[in-house]
Amino acid sequence: MKITAAVLAGLLLIVVGAGAWWVDAAIHASYPQTSGTLAVPGLNAGVEVDRDAQGVPQVYASTSHDLFFAQGYVQAQDRFWQMDVYRHITAGRLSEMFGSDQVDTDKFIRTMGWRTVAEQEYAVLSPTTKAYLNAYSDGVNAYLKDHKGSKASVEYAVLGLQTDYTPYAWTPIDSVSWLKALAWDLRDNMQSEIDRALSSQKLTHDQVDQLFPPYPADHPTIVNQGAVVNGAFDQNATPPTDGPAAAAALPAGAASALSNLSHTVANLPGYLQPDVDGVGSNSWVVSGSLTTTGKPLLANDPHLSPELPSIWYQMGLHCTTLTADCPYDVTGFTMPGTPGVVIGHTPTVAWGFTNGTEDVSDLVLEKVSGDSYEYDGKQVPLTVHQETIKVAGGKSVPITIRSTNQGPLVSDADKDIASAGNGYAVALRWTALTPGHTADALFALDRASDWNSFRAAAADFAVPSQNMIYADTSGNIGYQTPGQIPIRRNGDGRWPVPGWTDQYEWTGYIPFDQLPSVLNPKAGFVATANNPVIGSQYPYLLSEDFDYGYRANEITGRIQAATAGGKKIDAAGMRAVQADTRNEFASVLVPYLTRLPASAKKQTRAAAALFDGWDDTTPDTSAAAAYFYEVWKFLCQDAFETKLPASVDVDGGDRWFAVAASLLPDASGFWWNGDRDAMLAKAMDQAAAELTSQQGSDVRKWQWGKLHKLTPTNQTLGTGGPWFVKWLVNGDAVAVSGGTSVVDATGFDIAKDFSVDELPSMRMVVDLSDLDASTWVNLTGASGHVDDPHYLDQLPLWRTFQTLPWPYSRSAVLAATKDRLTLTP
Repeated sequence: MKITAAVLAGLLLIVVGAGAWWVDAAIHASYPQTSGTLAVPGLNAGVEVDRDAQGVPQVYASTSHDLFFAQGYVQAQDRFWQMDVYRHITAGRLSEMFGSDQVDTDKFIRTMGWRTVAEQEYAVLSPTTKAYLNAYSDGVNAYLKDHKGSKASVEYAVLGLQTDYTPYAWTPIDSVSWLKALAWDLRDNMQSEIDRALSSQKLTHDQVDQLFPPYPADHPTIVNQGAVVNGAFDQNATPPTDGPAAAAALPAGAASALSNLSHTVANLPGYLQPDVDGVGSNSWVVSGSLTTTGKPLLANDPHLSPELPSIWYQMGLHCTTLTADCPYDVTGFTMPGTPGVVIGHTPTVAWGFTNGTEDVSDLVLEKVSGDSYEYDGKQVPLTVHQETIKVAGGKSVPITIRSTNQGPLVSDADKDIASAGNGYAVALRWTALTPGHTADALFALDRASDWNSFRAAAADFAVPSQNMIYADTSGNIGYQTPGQIPIRRNGDGRWPVPGWTDQYEWTGYIPFDQLPSVLNPKAGFVATANNPVIGSQYPYLLSEDFDYGYRANEITGRIQAATAGGKKIDAAGMRAVQADTRNEFASVLVPYLTRLPASAKKQTRAAAALFDGWDDTTPDTSAAAAYFYEVWKFLCQDAFETKLPASVDVDGGDRWFAVAASLLPDASGFWWNGDRDAMLAKAMDQAAAELTSQQGSDVRKWQWGKLHKLTPTNQTLGTGGPWFVKWLVNGDAVAVSGGTSVVDATGFDIAKDFSVDELPSMRMVVDLSDLDASTWVNLTGASGHVDDPHYLDQLPLWRTFQTLPWPYSRSAVLAATKDRLTLTP
């Protein structure tokens, strides 16, 4: 978000003229009251908020209304700026806060209609869920009543130098809308559809297929072939055929529309960027038969774009007496702006999520002429409506939003496409644009007491489609695929489909009872890492674009090794797997590099020696890892980037590992320009020269972490402001271990640099033998307030794979309490 030079000048005048004390006062004005007694009208009775040494709150209330009211109030205390920005994202109203540079983002979000869908979704939720959402909203608004400007967050003081924006009342729609943004971040293969189609403009069909190889046969699925799967499969279901665009070149106008759509998505702000290949999430659960405690252990670390503050907010929600009217005793990771716990545990059940990577969206090519589009040989009127984007400090911007029967014309969101007149547009068909009951599902999860109630909650979980792992204190473990997963009449979801015929419509969704699900598998564990859910015996199409399983393979191997020969795994062993930095692809590529004739260049020979005895791990101090990734970068450029359209991003992630692994045996192949070894040798020379230039001539002192850094960045004022604002709201860059497609999945886009752009956004291990023995850590901290002690206090722990005690029982929470706040009516 840009801050003008005038604002910078104003800030400097404040610091110099009024004194640094003013800035300090503005920063600290928003710090929450965390002890004593605070009167909050709207509560029915007193509520206790106990915070530990990291400022993590545990809330105790006597009614569900007061519990969720207090959750709204406490989250607003710590994170209201973040919550306010989130709702402006999902409503397409960022320009109201930050000015004209956000108009394009607002236009794209408005075109998809997230806010409208959220309004429709709220209307179909259960009365109980609506009551909870309203109680939460009332709690947020109770906070806002007495907190204006810098008293809410220092960012409002900075923003007030440029605009007259004032936060407005929170509503339940603001909470429901964020589920759409989460679904967008976790959607599957939209970019892959675009890349396939655009690559076909320069490559043959066979060459495009080489860039999307099949899943490695030696990598695992989540639900094994021999597992008992719930539901009687429809044996008459027919796997869809290949997409139509695979067989014929795209019309020029359609290619142009797809290229511009790709450009639009690539230029969205960081928090709306798609996943990086090879980064999604890890979760696994191990049966008590394989653990030292005799009870299950469950681990989860969802991979998302880094945010400051974190997307997660640790919290406990406890009814002082469990009754039918107040049934919650749940703790875990919540999302600011959304009531309830998203990932965590109840007294008897723990669960985790990873992105299922099911294909729940299609890009649909439309033949558009004037105000109509072609469908089954007829011209059908477009659905058209007007909206207005208000712009802080500028004139309002009117926009026209057009849709077909397949969905909104997302290609219209690019200002160049709308006037291009090429006769084609691109519609988005996506499950998240249909109202669902995900909010109902989240509250039901927070009440789950056993496998049946867990699955009943999962049945309402519409989007985003996820992998759900399960464990309970009775010793059961399980897995469930939830979500609305479409059944396609034709096409396999890999290519954009023509919208002018009904042959590629969705005919419904896979019935919940026929979605993959397993309880107490024979293997004694379930591991998910965005890899394929189930093998070819499954009659429905889930996706053709799963992760390629490098993380899943490593996790599975680590669990099997830890439990082989009667050995048992403990919680420390689970955390050790989360810290795994081995890059499996290095074991494929490095042997090709080390078999090359010795380079004529001394520095390359010295660098190549780093691979002698390297164990393929990628700690931040590793010289071998630094050299490996630099070689890989230049190899990607020379082999792939030069042969593909500029709009196709060769990010170097897991798919590109699989591509290279399948192509390396062909020493004279097309992708190697006819000479694989010459290209490999060139990449080694280029990498050695670049690292020498950056880190010096002593190869032993090279470090991966000097290239691979995380800069904690406030995703609003910290991205486009002047140095003073960035210094104020951002953290210092830190070296990190891991990389794309390793268990410690600190991902990056190799076409840009090695800066971390997706990562384990939190880590947790739940011990079902003693819930108080569970551990957790957040990426940043509990607070969203600049310079607060809890703004970044968990980052050093996260970076070094340490975790914190996770108190749950009343006695454990009391022992950990450092501050106690009593909220009274």
